[in-house]
Amino acid sequence: MLSPSELVRYARHLTLPEVGPEGQLRLSRARVLLVGAGGLGSPAALYLAAAGVGTLGVVDGDVVELSNLQRQVLHGSATLGRPKTESMRTRIADLNPTVHVIEHRDRLTSSNALDILGRYDLAIDGSDNFPTRYLVNDAAVMLRKPYVYGSIFRFDGQVSLFAAPGGPCYRCLFAEPPPPDLVPNCAEAGVIGVLPGIVGSLQALEAIKWILGIGESLVGRLLLVDALRVGFREVAVSRDPECAVCSDHPAVTHLIDYEAYCGIADHPPAGEEVSAGELARSLRSEGPPLVVDVREPWEWEIARIEGSQLLPLGELAARLRELGGGRDIVTVCHRGKRSLAAQQLLQGAGFRARSLSGGIDAWAADIEPGMTRY
Repeated sequence: MLSPSELVRYARHLTLPEVGPEGQLRLSRARVLLVGAGGLGSPAALYLAAAGVGTLGVVDGDVVELSNLQRQVLHGSATLGRPKTESMRTRIADLNPTVHVIEHRDRLTSSNALDILGRYDLAIDGSDNFPTRYLVNDAAVMLRKPYVYGSIFRFDGQVSLFAAPGGPCYRCLFAEPPPPDLVPNCAEAGVIGVLPGIVGSLQALEAIKWILGIGESLVGRLLLVDALRVGFREVAVSRDPECAVCSDHPAVTHLIDYEAYCGIADHPPAGEEVSAGELARSLRSEGPPLVVDVREPWEWEIARIEGSQLLPLGELAARLRELGGGRDIVTVCHRGKRSLAAQQLLQGAGFRARSLSGGIDAWAADIEPGMTRY
Protein backbone atom coordinates (compact mmCIF):
# COMPACT_ATOMS: atom_id res chain seq x y z
CA MET A 1 0.00 0.00 0.00
CA LEU A 2 1.08 3.55 -0.66
CA SER A 3 1.66 5.76 2.38
CA PRO A 4 -0.27 9.04 2.81
CA SER A 5 2.79 11.05 1.75
CA GLU A 6 3.24 8.83 -1.33
CA LEU A 7 -0.39 9.37 -2.28
CA VAL A 8 0.36 13.09 -2.36
CA ARG A 9 3.79 12.79 -4.00
CA TYR A 10 2.54 10.64 -6.88
CA ALA A 11 -0.92 12.18 -7.23
CA ARG A 12 -0.37 13.11 -10.88
CA HIS A 13 0.57 9.49 -11.62
CA LEU A 14 -2.35 8.07 -9.68
CA THR A 15 -4.86 10.01 -11.77
CA LEU A 16 -3.54 8.33 -14.94
CA PRO A 17 -5.53 5.16 -15.72
CA GLU A 18 -2.36 3.66 -17.25
CA VAL A 19 -0.54 4.01 -13.91
CA GLY A 20 -2.85 4.27 -10.90
CA PRO A 21 -1.98 2.80 -7.46
CA GLU A 22 -1.08 -0.62 -8.89
CA GLY A 23 1.32 0.87 -11.42
CA GLN A 24 2.90 3.10 -8.80
CA LEU A 25 3.51 0.09 -6.58
CA ARG A 26 5.08 -1.66 -9.55
CA LEU A 27 7.44 1.28 -9.98
CA SER A 28 8.35 1.18 -6.30
CA ARG A 29 9.32 -2.49 -6.61
CA ALA A 30 11.41 -1.98 -9.77
CA ARG A 31 15.20 -2.11 -9.83
CA VAL A 32 16.93 -0.10 -12.58
CA LEU A 33 20.67 0.13 -13.23
CA LEU A 34 22.22 3.29 -14.67
CA VAL A 35 25.42 2.60 -16.55
CA GLY A 36 27.06 5.98 -16.12
CA ALA A 37 26.08 9.04 -14.10
CA GLY A 38 27.05 11.53 -16.78
CA GLY A 39 25.16 13.40 -19.47
CA LEU A 40 22.57 10.70 -20.15
CA GLY A 41 22.52 9.18 -16.68
CA SER A 42 21.81 12.55 -15.05
CA PRO A 43 18.32 13.26 -16.45
CA ALA A 44 17.45 9.56 -16.49
CA ALA A 45 18.27 9.23 -12.78
CA LEU A 46 16.36 12.36 -11.84
CA TYR A 47 13.17 11.38 -13.64
CA LEU A 48 13.29 7.73 -12.54
CA ALA A 49 13.70 8.84 -8.94
CA ALA A 50 10.96 11.44 -9.24
CA ALA A 51 8.69 8.75 -10.72
CA GLY A 52 9.25 6.56 -7.66
CA VAL A 53 11.38 3.75 -9.07
CA GLY A 54 12.27 2.02 -5.82
CA THR A 55 15.88 1.01 -6.40
CA LEU A 56 18.39 2.77 -8.61
CA GLY A 57 21.85 1.29 -9.09
CA VAL A 58 24.60 3.38 -10.62
CA VAL A 59 27.93 2.14 -11.94
CA ASP A 60 30.53 4.85 -12.58
CA GLY A 61 34.17 5.17 -11.55
CA ASP A 62 34.63 8.88 -12.31
CA VAL A 63 34.57 11.98 -10.13
CA VAL A 64 32.69 15.19 -10.87
CA GLU A 65 34.75 17.67 -12.90
CA LEU A 66 34.00 21.27 -13.81
CA SER A 67 33.65 20.45 -17.52
CA ASN A 68 30.85 17.98 -16.64
CA LEU A 69 28.49 20.68 -15.37
CA GLN A 70 27.66 22.00 -18.85
CA ARG A 71 25.38 18.99 -19.36
CA GLN A 72 25.47 16.64 -16.34
CA VAL A 73 22.66 18.27 -14.37
CA LEU A 74 22.67 15.62 -11.64
CA HIS A 75 25.82 17.22 -10.20
CA GLY A 76 26.73 20.70 -9.04
CA SER A 77 29.62 22.88 -7.94
CA ALA A 78 29.31 21.57 -4.39
CA THR A 79 30.15 18.04 -5.55
CA LEU A 80 33.24 18.84 -7.63
CA GLY A 81 35.92 16.24 -6.97
CA ARG A 82 33.48 13.79 -5.38
CA PRO A 83 32.63 10.40 -6.95
CA LYS A 84 29.73 10.71 -9.35
CA THR A 85 27.93 7.81 -7.67
CA GLU A 86 28.10 9.63 -4.33
CA SER A 87 26.94 12.87 -5.92
CA MET A 88 23.98 11.02 -7.45
CA ARG A 89 23.05 9.39 -4.15
CA THR A 90 23.07 12.76 -2.39
CA ARG A 91 20.95 14.45 -5.06
CA ILE A 92 18.42 11.61 -5.23
CA ALA A 93 18.08 11.55 -1.44
CA ASP A 94 17.01 15.19 -1.61
CA LEU A 95 14.67 14.66 -4.57
CA ASN A 96 12.97 11.50 -3.31
CA PRO A 97 14.22 9.96 -0.04
CA THR A 98 12.11 6.83 -0.59
CA VAL A 99 14.37 5.75 -3.47
CA HIS A 100 17.23 3.42 -2.55
CA VAL A 101 20.46 4.19 -4.44
CA ILE A 102 23.12 1.50 -4.73
CA GLU A 103 26.59 2.71 -5.67
CA HIS A 104 28.90 0.63 -7.83
CA ARG A 105 31.93 2.90 -7.68
CA ASP A 106 33.84 1.22 -10.48
CA ARG A 107 34.06 0.83 -14.23
CA LEU A 108 31.80 -1.77 -15.79
CA THR A 109 34.07 -4.58 -17.03
CA SER A 110 33.80 -8.07 -18.41
CA SER A 111 34.59 -9.43 -14.95
CA ASN A 112 31.80 -7.61 -13.09
CA ALA A 113 29.10 -6.87 -15.69
CA LEU A 114 27.08 -10.07 -15.30
CA ASP A 115 27.08 -9.78 -11.52
CA ILE A 116 26.06 -6.11 -11.50
CA LEU A 117 23.45 -6.22 -14.27
CA GLY A 118 22.07 -9.44 -12.86
CA ARG A 119 20.81 -7.62 -9.76
CA TYR A 120 18.44 -5.38 -11.72
CA ASP A 121 15.30 -5.69 -13.84
CA LEU A 122 16.37 -3.24 -16.51
CA ALA A 123 19.42 -1.16 -17.41
CA ILE A 124 19.88 2.26 -18.94
CA ASP A 125 23.06 2.57 -20.98
CA GLY A 126 24.41 6.08 -20.54
CA SER A 127 27.97 5.18 -21.58
CA ASP A 128 29.98 7.27 -24.02
CA ASN A 129 32.24 4.68 -25.64
CA PHE A 130 31.89 1.64 -27.87
CA PRO A 131 33.56 -0.96 -25.62
CA THR A 132 31.03 -0.31 -22.86
CA ARG A 133 28.10 -0.30 -25.29
CA TYR A 134 29.03 -3.73 -26.62
CA LEU A 135 29.69 -4.96 -23.08
CA VAL A 136 26.28 -3.78 -21.81
CA ASN A 137 24.56 -5.29 -24.81
CA ASP A 138 26.21 -8.69 -24.58
CA ALA A 139 25.72 -8.94 -20.81
CA ALA A 140 22.05 -7.93 -21.13
CA VAL A 141 21.42 -10.52 -23.85
CA MET A 142 23.13 -13.25 -21.84
CA LEU A 143 21.09 -12.33 -18.76
CA ARG A 144 17.88 -11.96 -20.79
CA LYS A 145 17.38 -8.46 -19.42
CA PRO A 146 16.31 -5.51 -21.60
CA TYR A 147 18.15 -2.22 -21.59
CA VAL A 148 17.51 1.26 -22.94
CA TYR A 149 20.24 2.43 -25.30
CA GLY A 150 21.10 6.08 -25.79
CA SER A 151 23.91 7.97 -27.47
CA ILE A 152 24.76 11.60 -28.20
CA PHE A 153 27.18 13.30 -30.59
CA ARG A 154 27.40 17.03 -31.23
CA PHE A 155 23.73 17.82 -32.08
CA ASP A 156 22.48 14.28 -32.76
CA GLY A 157 21.07 11.60 -30.48
CA GLN A 158 19.78 8.03 -30.65
CA VAL A 159 17.44 6.02 -28.43
CA SER A 160 16.15 2.46 -28.57
CA LEU A 161 15.27 -0.50 -26.37
CA PHE A 162 17.42 -3.54 -26.97
CA ALA A 163 17.61 -7.14 -25.75
CA ALA A 164 13.86 -7.37 -25.11
CA PRO A 165 12.24 -10.78 -25.73
CA GLY A 166 11.99 -11.32 -29.48
CA GLY A 167 13.54 -7.94 -30.26
CA PRO A 168 16.91 -6.97 -31.73
CA CYS A 169 20.06 -6.16 -29.80
CA TYR A 170 22.70 -3.51 -30.38
CA ARG A 171 24.77 -5.92 -32.47
CA CYS A 172 21.84 -6.45 -34.82
CA LEU A 173 22.22 -2.77 -35.69
CA PHE A 174 25.98 -2.42 -35.37
CA ALA A 175 27.49 -5.85 -35.94
CA GLU A 176 31.05 -4.50 -35.80
CA PRO A 177 32.50 -1.43 -34.07
CA PRO A 178 33.79 1.40 -36.25
CA PRO A 179 37.54 1.99 -36.60
CA PRO A 180 38.60 3.83 -33.42
CA ASP A 181 40.39 6.61 -35.28
CA LEU A 182 37.22 7.56 -37.17
CA VAL A 183 34.98 8.16 -34.16
CA PRO A 184 35.90 11.03 -31.83
CA ASN A 185 34.32 11.05 -28.39
CA CYS A 186 32.28 13.89 -26.93
CA ALA A 187 35.35 15.48 -25.38
CA GLU A 188 36.92 15.75 -28.82
CA ALA A 189 33.84 16.50 -30.95
CA GLY A 190 31.69 18.36 -28.42
CA VAL A 191 28.01 18.08 -27.57
CA ILE A 192 25.33 20.74 -27.09
CA GLY A 193 24.53 20.68 -23.38
CA VAL A 194 20.75 20.28 -23.60
CA LEU A 195 20.84 17.25 -25.93
CA PRO A 196 21.72 14.73 -23.20
CA GLY A 197 18.73 16.05 -21.28
CA ILE A 198 16.43 15.20 -24.17
CA VAL A 199 17.90 11.77 -24.86
CA GLY A 200 18.28 10.83 -21.19
CA SER A 201 14.69 11.83 -20.49
CA LEU A 202 13.52 9.66 -23.37
CA GLN A 203 15.52 6.78 -21.90
CA ALA A 204 13.78 7.27 -18.55
CA LEU A 205 10.41 7.35 -20.33
CA GLU A 206 11.15 4.06 -22.09
CA ALA A 207 12.18 2.45 -18.80
CA ILE A 208 9.03 3.62 -17.02
CA LYS A 209 6.80 2.41 -19.87
CA TRP A 210 8.54 -0.96 -19.82
CA ILE A 211 8.10 -1.35 -16.06
CA LEU A 212 4.42 -0.41 -16.29
CA GLY A 213 3.78 -2.42 -19.45
CA ILE A 214 2.09 0.48 -21.21
CA GLY A 215 2.33 2.19 -24.59
CA GLU A 216 4.45 1.19 -27.56
CA SER A 217 8.10 0.69 -26.74
CA LEU A 218 11.07 1.41 -28.98
CA VAL A 219 11.77 -2.30 -29.43
CA GLY A 220 12.59 -2.69 -33.13
CA ARG A 221 12.81 1.06 -33.64
CA LEU A 222 15.79 3.41 -33.45
CA LEU A 223 14.71 6.98 -32.67
CA LEU A 224 17.01 9.61 -34.18
CA VAL A 225 17.08 13.08 -32.62
CA ASP A 226 18.26 16.10 -34.62
CA ALA A 227 18.64 18.99 -32.19
CA LEU A 228 19.50 21.58 -34.85
CA ARG A 229 16.23 20.98 -36.70
CA VAL A 230 14.33 19.87 -33.59
CA GLY A 231 13.34 16.86 -35.65
CA PHE A 232 12.73 13.19 -34.91
CA ARG A 233 12.70 10.25 -37.26
CA GLU A 234 12.73 6.48 -36.90
CA VAL A 235 14.70 3.64 -38.41
CA ALA A 236 13.33 0.11 -38.22
CA VAL A 237 15.72 -2.38 -36.64
CA SER A 238 15.07 -6.10 -37.10
CA ARG A 239 16.54 -8.97 -35.13
CA ASP A 240 19.41 -10.44 -37.13
CA PRO A 241 18.95 -14.23 -37.35
CA GLU A 242 22.73 -14.52 -37.63
CA CYS A 243 23.58 -12.08 -34.84
CA ALA A 244 26.73 -13.12 -33.00
CA VAL A 245 25.04 -12.66 -29.62
CA CYS A 246 21.23 -12.81 -29.75
CA SER A 247 20.66 -15.39 -32.51
CA ASP A 248 19.45 -18.89 -31.76
CA HIS A 249 23.01 -20.14 -32.21
CA PRO A 250 25.24 -17.32 -30.92
CA ALA A 251 28.95 -17.27 -31.63
CA VAL A 252 29.67 -15.08 -28.59
CA THR A 253 28.62 -16.96 -25.44
CA HIS A 254 30.81 -15.24 -22.84
CA LEU A 255 32.00 -11.70 -22.23
CA ILE A 256 35.21 -10.79 -24.04
CA ASP A 257 37.88 -8.07 -23.94
CA TYR A 258 35.80 -5.25 -25.41
CA GLU A 259 38.57 -2.69 -25.63
CA ALA A 260 40.57 -5.10 -27.74
CA TYR A 261 37.44 -5.93 -29.77
CA CYS A 262 36.89 -2.24 -30.49
CA GLY A 263 40.54 -1.78 -31.41
CA ILE A 264 41.54 0.62 -28.66
CA ALA A 265 43.41 -1.67 -26.30
CA ASP A 266 46.52 -2.01 -28.41
CA HIS A 267 49.27 0.37 -27.40
CA PRO A 268 51.18 2.31 -30.05
CA PRO A 269 54.50 0.74 -31.08
CA ALA A 270 57.33 1.27 -28.61
CA GLY A 271 58.99 4.63 -29.02
CA GLU A 272 55.97 6.50 -30.41
CA GLU A 273 54.76 7.76 -27.03
CA VAL A 274 56.42 9.50 -24.11
CA SER A 275 55.07 9.68 -20.56
CA ALA A 276 54.46 12.95 -18.74
CA GLY A 277 57.36 12.21 -16.41
CA GLU A 278 59.72 11.49 -19.31
CA LEU A 279 58.69 14.70 -21.06
CA ALA A 280 59.20 16.74 -17.89
CA ARG A 281 62.71 15.38 -17.49
CA SER A 282 63.62 15.96 -21.14
CA LEU A 283 62.39 19.56 -20.95
CA ARG A 284 64.93 20.17 -18.19
CA SER A 285 67.78 18.76 -20.29
CA GLU A 286 70.24 20.73 -22.41
CA GLY A 287 68.55 19.73 -25.67
CA PRO A 288 64.82 19.82 -24.87
CA PRO A 289 62.27 18.74 -27.50
CA LEU A 290 59.82 21.10 -29.14
CA VAL A 291 56.37 20.57 -27.64
CA VAL A 292 53.71 20.98 -30.34
CA ASP A 293 50.20 21.33 -28.95
CA VAL A 294 47.65 20.20 -31.56
CA ARG A 295 44.51 21.18 -29.64
CA GLU A 296 42.19 24.05 -30.49
CA PRO A 297 42.93 27.63 -29.32
CA TRP A 298 40.15 27.57 -26.71
CA GLU A 299 41.67 24.44 -25.16
CA TRP A 300 45.10 26.10 -25.17
CA GLU A 301 43.63 28.97 -23.14
CA ILE A 302 42.47 26.54 -20.43
CA ALA A 303 45.80 24.82 -19.89
CA ARG A 304 49.13 24.44 -21.66
CA ILE A 305 52.69 23.29 -21.11
CA GLU A 306 55.00 26.26 -20.75
CA GLY A 307 57.04 26.86 -23.89
CA SER A 308 54.83 24.73 -26.13
CA GLN A 309 53.81 25.79 -29.63
CA LEU A 310 50.16 25.79 -30.68
CA LEU A 311 49.45 24.17 -34.07
CA PRO A 312 45.90 22.78 -34.24
CA LEU A 313 45.74 19.35 -35.84
CA GLY A 314 43.58 20.56 -38.73
CA GLU A 315 46.24 23.14 -39.67
CA LEU A 316 49.33 21.06 -38.99
CA ALA A 317 49.92 19.68 -42.50
CA ALA A 318 49.85 23.17 -44.01
CA ARG A 319 52.17 24.67 -41.38
CA LEU A 320 55.01 22.17 -41.24
CA ARG A 321 57.56 24.84 -42.25
CA GLU A 322 56.98 26.56 -38.90
CA LEU A 323 58.58 23.60 -37.14
CA GLY A 324 62.00 24.00 -38.66
CA GLY A 325 64.10 20.84 -38.62
CA GLY A 326 66.60 18.81 -36.66
CA ARG A 327 64.80 19.06 -33.30
CA ASP A 328 62.88 16.27 -31.58
CA ILE A 329 59.16 16.96 -31.31
CA VAL A 330 56.57 15.85 -28.76
CA THR A 331 52.95 16.31 -29.80
CA VAL A 332 50.29 17.06 -27.18
CA CYS A 333 46.49 17.05 -27.16
CA HIS A 334 43.81 16.60 -24.49
CA ARG A 335 44.15 12.88 -23.80
CA GLY A 336 46.50 11.51 -26.43
CA LYS A 337 44.38 10.57 -29.45
CA ARG A 338 44.86 13.62 -31.67
CA SER A 339 48.53 13.85 -30.72
CA LEU A 340 49.10 10.30 -32.00
CA ALA A 341 47.57 11.30 -35.34
CA ALA A 342 49.83 14.36 -35.39
CA GLN A 343 52.86 12.23 -34.48
CA GLN A 344 52.17 9.91 -37.40
CA LEU A 345 51.73 12.86 -39.76
CA LEU A 346 55.02 14.39 -38.63
CA GLN A 347 56.85 11.07 -38.85
CA GLY A 348 55.59 10.65 -42.40
CA ALA A 349 56.97 14.11 -43.21
CA GLY A 350 60.41 13.18 -41.95
CA PHE A 351 60.32 14.65 -38.43
CA ARG A 352 61.44 12.83 -35.29
CA ALA A 353 58.26 12.93 -33.27
CA ARG A 354 56.61 11.25 -30.31
CA SER A 355 53.21 11.74 -28.66
CA LEU A 356 52.54 12.59 -25.02
CA SER A 357 50.71 9.58 -23.56
CA GLY A 358 47.49 10.71 -21.89
CA GLY A 359 47.85 14.24 -23.20
CA ILE A 360 47.63 17.45 -21.19
CA ASP A 361 45.29 15.63 -18.80
CA ALA A 362 48.09 13.24 -17.79
CA TRP A 363 50.49 16.18 -17.51
CA ALA A 364 48.10 17.94 -15.12
CA ALA A 365 47.62 14.79 -13.05
CA ASP A 366 51.30 13.81 -12.82
CA ILE A 367 53.35 16.99 -13.22
CA GLU A 368 51.25 20.10 -12.50
CA PRO A 369 48.46 19.17 -10.04
CA GLY A 370 47.28 22.77 -9.92
CA MET A 371 46.63 22.91 -13.66
CA THR A 372 43.01 23.23 -14.72
CA ARG A 373 41.57 19.96 -16.12
CA TYR A 374 38.59 19.78 -18.45
